[in-house]
Amino acid sequence: MTNILWFTEIGMADVAQVGGKNASLGEMVSNLSDTGVSVPGGYATTADAYREFLAGDGLYDRIRTTVEALDVADVAELARVGATVRGWIEQQPLPAQFEADIRAAYKTLVDNDPQPESVSWAVRSSATAEDLPDASFAGQQETFLNISGIENILAAVRSVFASLYNDRAIAYRVHHGFDHHDVALSAGIQRMVRSDVGASGVLFTVDTESGFDRAVFITSSYGLGEAVVQGAVNPDEFYAYKPALREGRPAILKRSIGEKAVKMVYADETHAGGSTVFTDVPLADRAQFSITDADVEELGRQALIIEDHYGRPMDIEWGKDGIDGRLYILQARPETVVSRTDGNETRRFVLEDVSTVITTGRAIGQKIGAGPVRVMTSLAQMDTFQPGDVLVADMTDPDWEPIMKLASAIVTNRGGRTCHAAIIARELGIPAVVGTGDATIVLQDGRDVTVSCADGDTGFVYEGILGFEEVITRLDEMPESPTKIMLNVGTPDQAFAFSKLPNRGVGLARLEFIINRQIGIHPRALLDFETLPPELHDEIAERITAYPSPRDYFVQRVAEGVSMIAAAFAPEPVIVRLSDFKSNEYANLIGGETYEPDEENPMLGYRGASRYISEDFRECFDMECEALKFVRDEMGLTNVEIMVPFVRTVGEARAVIELLGENGLHRGENGLRVIMMCELPSNAVLADEFLEYFDGFSIGSNDMTQLTLGLDRDSGLVAATFDERDPAVLRMLSMAIEACLRAGKYVGICGQGPSDHPDLAEWLVEQGIESMSLNPDTVVETWLRLAERSVALAKS
Repeated sequence: MTNILWFTEIGMADVAQVGGKNASLGEMVSNLSDTGVSVPGGYATTADAYREFLAGDGLYDRIRTTVEALDVADVAELARVGATVRGWIEQQPLPAQFEADIRAAYKTLVDNDPQPESVSWAVRSSATAEDLPDASFAGQQETFLNISGIENILAAVRSVFASLYNDRAIAYRVHHGFDHHDVALSAGIQRMVRSDVGASGVLFTVDTESGFDRAVFITSSYGLGEAVVQGAVNPDEFYAYKPALREGRPAILKRSIGEKAVKMVYADETHAGGSTVFTDVPLADRAQFSITDADVEELGRQALIIEDHYGRPMDIEWGKDGIDGRLYILQARPETVVSRTDGNETRRFVLEDVSTVITTGRAIGQKIGAGPVRVMTSLAQMDTFQPGDVLVADMTDPDWEPIMKLASAIVTNRGGRTCHAAIIARELGIPAVVGTGDATIVLQDGRDVTVSCADGDTGFVYEGILGFEEVITRLDEMPESPTKIMLNVGTPDQAFAFSKLPNRGVGLARLEFIINRQIGIHPRALLDFETLPPELHDEIAERITAYPSPRDYFVQRVAEGVSMIAAAFAPEPVIVRLSDFKSNEYANLIGGETYEPDEENPMLGYRGASRYISEDFRECFDMECEALKFVRDEMGLTNVEIMVPFVRTVGEARAVIELLGENGLHRGENGLRVIMMCELPSNAVLADEFLEYFDGFSIGSNDMTQLTLGLDRDSGLVAATFDERDPAVLRMLSMAIEACLRAGKYVGICGQGPSDHPDLAEWLVEQGIESMSLNPDTVVETWLRLAERSVALAKS
């Protein structure tokens, strides 16, 4: 019988002997080492050795009799039985030959290591029914880090074996139909990566929430990766675009800095249960990203190699060695939740009402749940938890699985989107809001709340029980639409999810929304950073500290927002409207009051093209252009098109096109189209002249209506008169559409009108409009209505 197999001897064909985790490590060591994937070496004990170990002294029969009589729904009894069985296993001596083989293999490892005096090892669990495409078993068994000395290794192996009977593992097997005694355990002994003085985290080769599969999602924090996996920290997050990674282009779509308040490091002891310790991260380090852009892209490239090899989305743990500076892959398993969803179906949860927001955090699951709060401070309280309660805790780990499956929602103080609790919540189909920072303080037992993860990356906990509905759309049943239906996308956070809706691209991505949400600082204040008053200077410095300079902060953050949307919808066009803040809106940004005029009517004032071409705003506009040029030319997202808003005169049209060209954004170069927002009567009256400078029009029906009818759309006194279907407004729209059709140029509409008025949408189709850009919540309804109308007309 073989007791030990080296990683170089095993692969995915050996799951039955070394379990899913160790088989995957061997697969990568044996097949991917020459491709740039770095996996620390080691060896694995076999399932045969584990079974022989259990057979000694009748231990197997005692375990079987005890566990088979257990009702896992009785959490108190589950805890008692689990502790008893684990105690039996940890006290059982290893068979003599098995122990001798572990000793000999360990000696070989240490003798051949370049740092034999200081090296330590990870002792990892690997179950034979773990890390398979149809069962994650994430975190069900124990792993021990920073173990050294053969006696400590032997004790850790027994503890790993015992962890097959953790409470969570027993319950998980029952819930998923695995026979306890069909599952065996292998212990992997793997060289430690010194991420205790570096960084580590988890990455997925698919977005864990939306299922978007053209980006790699990476989390990172200081210290050993177990802190991220356990949910003890709120990590940094990154998205890297796969096509850009493959082409060797800049690939980072998004950077989000996490709190990273603590890190797990080596303790003075090197035995299981005492080999690691948490320590506080210095405040200055918390404000910086834990890895570099180069690290993010290198991790992305290694992830692609692994995904390509396995032929499916993967869940990967990684570490950066703080001594040699290299990145290592520590584990790789199949992703088991979003990769199993029906690609021809979209499900969206929609709140029917809103109330006071009590707290927010990272959204897990894109669903909504509601119920009474149950604050849990320890596992000893599990028997008080009732089905339908909202589980609230500082953090959860896989030990909480028996009650997590009973919860209507989960809310935690700590944790990120790749921790075990998040993975289990997704697998159970339960919405979770993690990393709130204050859930156990602001939520009290018995308080009714609604937990919504249906609005992008941010999850909300609302006061009271709110109504909600689930909207299901079968994409393979959508009829042909008589015109292109595009989306208005205001927030990059929701772009991946919205891209699942039927669409022909994005007809309106508002740059001012990106600036407001992702920057929040007046661009002039960033340019004048060094000369700002001390209080304002310090406030801005705190926000931008993770970026090389104030200018880089603006350019990179704008590029991140634009590229997230562009990547989500590629290769379909994404029309990005240049910033269209009014002066009062710019004034609301940090530092804005210093630079903005006090206008009587900002709606008709310093905005759009006239702002861009003014000397006072020129440098600010240059930064917008730099970001857009980077996304198109460096990242390769040439589906980004530019739209210029509020162009009052043909002279302004000429001037802004020249200004774009001075910033390297030339019409027709690298496929660039520049669209004009047709929203003033002058645009329609002189449509032919304006079209000499642009590649088409996107009609803004809101401003066109108010300026044609001479009313303030924000005034309740005349609101009843506002109607995009007024004959005068329709005449303007018709003139614009006809001009574009004559010139063979693009014409679409991105205003609210077609969403609000079905008859207007039908009229626009009759006029020959090329596209309608709608708010996401109206896309399916409008699409179906127009298709139905088209069929009816064809029959008549």
